Amino acid sequence: MKARHGLGAVICVLALMGGAEAQTRGTIRIVGSSTVFPFTTAAAENFGAITEFPTPVVEATGTGGGMNLFCAGVGVEHPDMTAASRRMKSSEFNLCQTRGVSQITEVLIGYDGIVIGNSLEAAALDISKHDIFLALADRIPQPVNDDGEAIVDGEGRFISGYAFSDVADYSCAAFVKNPFQRWSDISADLPTSRIEVYGPPPTSGTRDAFVELGLQQGARGFACMDQLYTQDRARFEEIASRIREDRAWIDAGENDNTVVQTLINSPSAFGVFGYSYLEQNADRIHGGHVDGVEPTYDAIAGGDYPISRSLYLYVKNQHVGIVPGIQEYIEHFTSEDAWGPFGYLAERGLIALTDEERFEASEVARALAPMAHAPEE
Repeated sequence: MKARHGLGAVICVLALMGGAEAQTRGTIRIVGSSTVFPFTTAAAENFGAITEFPTPVVEATGTGGGMNLFCAGVGVEHPDMTAASRRMKSSEFNLCQTRGVSQITEVLIGYDGIVIGNSLEAAALDISKHDIFLALADRIPQPVNDDGEAIVDGEGRFISGYAFSDVADYSCAAFVKNPFQRWSDISADLPTSRIEVYGPPPTSGTRDAFVELGLQQGARGFACMDQLYTQDRARFEEIASRIREDRAWIDAGENDNTVVQTLINSPSAFGVFGYSYLEQNADRIHGGHVDGVEPTYDAIAGGDYPISRSLYLYVKNQHVGIVPGIQEYIEHFTSEDAWGPFGYLAERGLIALTDEERFEASEVARALAPMAHAPEE
């Protein structure tokens, strides 16, 4: 028998939340990351099957879109939880506070790797973060020849008499439009096909993490960019964070399944998505090696795969006791049968936290301990 709040207390809070409208929703609503979507959905289905509560409604809105919806206010017209494939930004935390969403519990739920995958009909990519930056950044340091002379103009056109084979180094004295059209323009070890990468849009936490862990870390592989990172962080991030917009990168929406289907139909193309989608489609796609490491469960869990990130679930504590089942859903999600290394979420591709991390995270989650301040960035 599950605990119920007193009727008087519920009526009082309902009045504060909008009266009759607040009484119309009896089902948990979860929004957010498309990467976390398979996990929140699986937990919702299991929760609905084994408890007396309705199956929660889960929407894949993207991490950024989910944060905007979650922070829009308190009341049943707003979602109860949002999933994120990156940590909440301080600006999002502050937005929540200004809209009255003042009690938020942050739940670290597991880890994920960001895969650069393609069809099994073509060879898997084997690439460095350095070359990821060169392939996908909108602007790159000026390519120079052996004598240090610029060989590309600002619009990414090779100066007369020069070609890709003349690139000997890069200079941060100037930044030019990305001149590389084929992977092999960057390195003879890469495919000869045109650079064509399908990935998430700017509202996606997967994209945010890919930019931070792939492009920015790749940019720091250049000595002059690493120096710029130290001397002028804002300028570094301006250069290293912007993805090119000339169809080498194609925004494919928030649904990672759409990216997977595109790769199956386009064997020369690559896609950027969460590890769980690789796990679920291993009979049709494979993941590329990054800095020599294959994206496997063990490599991500052990921190060896270089493009890995944490996954989160955020709970609006002010809805607990108003929308039924929130506390119970959190307890279900953080059970060993769900998020443990041998739980059903691991079968969906969730990389489990360590035993110690799961214990600490479950203590926070089950106590619904609110965040005391904005996350550090």
